[in-house]
Amino acid sequence: MARIQKKIRQERLKEKLHNSPFLTDEELAAFLVVSVQTIRLDRLELGIPELRERIKFMAEEAQTKLKAIASGDVIGELIDLDLGKSGISILAVTPEMVLEKTKVARAHYIYAQANSLALAVIDAPAAVTGVANIKYKISVHLGEKLVAKAEVMKKRGNKYFVWVKTRNETQEVFRAKFIMASLD
Repeated sequence: MARIQKKIRQERLKEKLHNSPFLTDEELAAFLVVSVQTIRLDRLELGIPELRERIKFMAEEAQTKLKAIASGDVIGELIDLDLGKSGISILAVTPEMVLEKTKVARAHYIYAQANSLALAVIDAPAAVTGVANIKYKISVHLGEKLVAKAEVMKKRGNKYFVWVKTRNETQEVFRAKFIMASLD
């Protein structure tokens, strides 16, 4: 009986990591109602690397796909990229990024992450931002981790319409609609 439960647990673990690859061992343990050590043993048995290695692998793979922007120009860590369709980046808010008095992140860092991600998803040799409609929803503080997801909604001629939504661990903090123009 224990063998069957283990197989089911490991299948659920693989499925959960496929859908949400940024979950920590602690979050996975809570989801599956087992110990962190059990998760680590299951990952080892299944050949699934720890969170840092998963992110590093995804980032290296995404960097090789870039066309419209150089990898050094991406703000945050690009971890997933499907050119012409979608992309994901992560940005950890550090002390240099916040206002000294309030420890609230400076808005231009949040915008820069979204804008550079929108450029990264463009399937063209070069592109620029034509229009940006942005909305800051809640303030972001020191130590938060921001996950930005970009999606190309449509392409008309040399224009790409890209939506970017940025979340912290619990809620959406920023949203943008970009019209990016490819330079041919």
